[in-house]
Amino acid sequence: METPEQTRTHPAAPGLGAIDYRLAFEHAPVGMVLSRNRTMVDCNQRLCEMFGAAREALVGQSFQVLYPSVAEFERIGKRMVPILNHVGRYADNRMMRRLGDLHGAFAGETFWCHVTGHALNRAAPHEAGIWTFEDLGSRRSAKAELTPREREVAAQVMQGLTSKEIGRVLGISHRTVELHRARLMRKYAAATTAELVQKLMAG
Repeated sequence: METPEQTRTHPAAPGLGAIDYRLAFEHAPVGMVLSRNRTMVDCNQRLCEMFGAAREALVGQSFQVLYPSVAEFERIGKRMVPILNHVGRYADNRMMRRLGDLHGAFAGETFWCHVTGHALNRAAPHEAGIWTFEDLGSRRSAKAELTPREREVAAQVMQGLTSKEIGRVLGISHRTVELHRARLMRKYAAATTAELVQKLMAG
């Protein structure tokens, strides 16, 4: 997989200058990562700002460092494989963890993030990929203390899924989902699912 460093320019439409893809990558309005086997091989400035770290602290690291827990990193990694195998693309909302204190971030704080990925080889989806990250919290950290499973249920609630649908996605019973949903409602003092989603988005 080539990195933007290796594909700097490309002929543009008549009358326009050549497109500098490295510049486009660096100044994209969302965080962007090129990966191999769930390890970051390149990233842009917006990703560095989002996670509060220098590029040198991210490149060469496993995506695991951006997750609140190893369990979430492993479970989400397994869950996305059949979807990437089937369509080559994956997207979800999930809680991520800021790595450093640069760019006004606070190391260790968690925040909701919309993540989208494209596998370059559907047969081996983690082999090489292109990923985008969008901070949904506008730099507001997630204030409620949630367990890893509560975070996963919350992410699916934000997608508008029912308890039965969440159970199928996470491989747990819908009754277990209902228990986690009830705890989320208590922790966020939400009376309805709509209010819960609003408060989750706001952190």
